Amino acid sequence: MLYIKSAHVIFMITWMAGLFYLPRLFVYHAQATDTISIERFKIMERKLYFGIMTPGMLLTIIFGAWLWLGYGYHGGWLHAKLLLVALMVANHFYLGKLITDFKYGRNKRGHVFYRWLNEIPTLPLLIGIVILVIVKPF
Repeated sequence: MLYIKSAHVIFMITWMAGLFYLPRLFVYHAQATDTISIERFKIMERKLYFGIMTPGMLLTIIFGAWLWLGYGYHGGWLHAKLLLVALMVANHFYLGKLITDFKYGRNKRGHVFYRWLNEIPTLPLLIGIVILVIVKPF
């Protein structure tokens, strides 16, 4: 089970790093004015999302479910944590929609929006999950 926990943590860190970094790429992409930079950001965003983040998310969910089944965790804290993980998954897919908007030139937002998107959804979710796992308040 120790190997499963270690793998779960590695995949979770991979996914969360992508959740932090992709909106930062959006900030730079929204500020870019030349074609070369815009095309470079499209490639970087696509590779990060499909090559790193999405496999990280899927493996995090698979290994998390495996741990849940193996240890039989229960309690209100787990339900709250699963809700926060579901919100992170929703955020992941929203970021995927934004990649599509950038890909087809449909972005209507400026860099300030993406700066807020970089901070607001991810930090509370991450902090909330860590607190629930460590403290198990209920």
